Amino acid sequence: MTEIEFVKMHGAGNDFVLVDTYRQFYNNVDWESFARYACDRHFGIGGDGLLIVKGSPHVDLEMVMYNPDGSEAEMCGNGLRCFAKFLHDQSRVFDEQVPVTTGAGMRWFQISANGNHNSNVSVGMGYPQFSPKEIPVSHLGGELIEQPLQVRDDEIKITAVGMGNPHAVALVQSVKSFDLARIGPMVERHTIFPSGTNFEIYEVTGKNQLKMKVWERGAGMTLACGSGAAATVAAAIVTGQASAGTVSLETDGGNLLVEWDGPGNELIMSGPAVTVFSGTCVI
Repeated sequence: MTEIEFVKMHGAGNDFVLVDTYRQFYNNVDWESFARYACDRHFGIGGDGLLIVKGSPHVDLEMVMYNPDGSEAEMCGNGLRCFAKFLHDQSRVFDEQVPVTTGAGMRWFQISANGNHNSNVSVGMGYPQFSPKEIPVSHLGGELIEQPLQVRDDEIKITAVGMGNPHAVALVQSVKSFDLARIGPMVERHTIFPSGTNFEIYEVTGKNQLKMKVWERGAGMTLACGSGAAATVAAAIVTGQASAGTVSLETDGGNLLVEWDGPGNELIMSGPAVTVFSGTCVI
């Protein structure tokens, strides 16, 4: 048997089980299987993903994330904020900008406010990609901007965005009335997305104010998605639904701020990171 120490955290309701493998060595753990167990809300700890801390800040710091189905995710902005708070609470990072390796490449985070349980963290999310090859999307033409997509009997217009992981974003009249639970899994596994995709829907609620819901690849419907928030704002700006600059985004789990000055610029997301509880489980 192996005892695994963990911390349960969330960013805007997007919740994670975090395990530190730098200060605590775990031998021969199948992290894919552990992710399926740990994320189970009935028989495990419960979470939208498993975060693994590897390495040391400013040397070889790395965040690895697994989805609830055991698949490895390239990147998660809400998870990275939780990752940052964990390290800050351990006094392993402070208020400086810290680089970290992810499955989507190098990213960075910075703590702007820190409390015992709640912190505010900014994350460099990289550069939004619209090239089909970079997302990836199986499409012979150019960028998919408000492109009609047939999903069985429904046709929706999507904007495909790469944030180190794939996203399909759709503007809708009402996120509340859209049947995301039915359509989400069909978009996730649509043949146009060879690696699957996250699917975000959003509505415009004011000047540079959006409301979104998300169906996450490998996780299903979640209260928030950091890379999904980034993709949604990028899609809204390139389609003229929002202006370049700072956009306020409302999710089911809380509010996020996204700053993007348009193509060629890095996108930055800011929002909460919260420690819920810590514990030990035996596998």
